[in-house]
Amino acid sequence: MRLSSTPAVAASGEEIGPDNVRGPAGEVHAWLPGQNQTVCGLALSRTRLRRFPHVRFDYSGTDVLTEADPIGWICPRCLAATTGRRENEKHGWVRQSPRP
Repeated sequence: MRLSSTPAVAASGEEIGPDNVRGPAGEVHAWLPGQNQTVCGLALSRTRLRRFPHVRFDYSGTDVLTEADPIGWICPRCLAATTGRRENEKHGWVRQSPRP
């Protein structure tokens, strides 16, 4: 399998959707297909995470999870590694009211 630059999902559980396709459930991490670990550094075999190469990791930090969602937790370290910085900015923060 060749390495991919698009992160996919690795999760602790799975759910069968209404269209009979496997979907992630439980704890969700970003995973680059072709590697044996998640983006945050967890080994897939030791943590027993299931791979979902057909599901893209397209979550954001503002996503709200409810009890009805099969996904219970999104790894914040994987979110930080996949989102990157804002456009044309040197730092990840913005000064709101600079001192004179």
